[in-house]
Amino acid sequence: MSRTQRTDEGRGRLGSVLSGLAVALGCVLFLGGFIWGAVLYQPYTVPTGSMTPTIGAGDRVLAERIDGGDVRRGDVVVFRQASWGDLPMVKRVVGIGGDRISCCTDGKLMVNGKPVAEPYLPEGAGAAATGIPATTVPKGNLFLLGDERSGSLDSSVHLGDSNHGSVPRDAVEGRVDAVAWPMDRFGTLERPDGFAQMPGGISDPGPVRLMVWAVVAGAVLVLGGAAYGPVAKRLGRGRERPQGRDRSGSSGTTARVG
Repeated sequence: MSRTQRTDEGRGRLGSVLSGLAVALGCVLFLGGFIWGAVLYQPYTVPTGSMTPTIGAGDRVLAERIDGGDVRRGDVVVFRQASWGDLPMVKRVVGIGGDRISCCTDGKLMVNGKPVAEPYLPEGAGAAATGIPATTVPKGNLFLLGDERSGSLDSSVHLGDSNHGSVPRDAVEGRVDAVAWPMDRFGTLERPDGFAQMPGGISDPGPVRLMVWAVVAGAVLVLGGAAYGPVAKRLGRGRERPQGRDRSGSSGTTARVG
């Protein structure tokens, strides 16, 4: 066996080992990402356009399973409240227990006497369709509004309820981190800076981006590792020298002379 042949065989064995490792690591990342997501996140389909333009009607969202006590102002949450129909609903938290909510002063939502910038509202829309009289959110409760204020059945509509339109924190089932479908709207939700300077600040993003990267990286490694064998074999055939020819290029056979 020539030195060149030994070198090629050594490279082939190393390539096979590396491709096997790539496939194994890819499977771990791919499956691990899906399992991680299934444990931390719950998918929901948003039935109405009350969160437009942040989330559209029919969008599929991923909500991180969290305790209601971890919810902060600005979060978009999935909750279920019996007096609101006892169905999963998606709204934005604009006030927590003890906050004084009112609208509108100079067209802005007021929280504890301070105007809140709400860049997530539809362009040209006001902070409320009919105004919100000054209301104090009961301790342990949340005040929720849809981003599409003119057509959202939210806390502003339930002000006459016993809790002044608010819902208990334990009604929260999850915090929406991302829109998963349709693909042209795929992406994580931004945390609004308008609430960042208030006590408690805003929440940190969940690990949904890291989860997606794990799945994508895993898929790339699996496909790349699996493709190594066929590609290496094709390249090896291309490097093989034609058999049965001498150095002069003749076929190596001697014609008989009769």
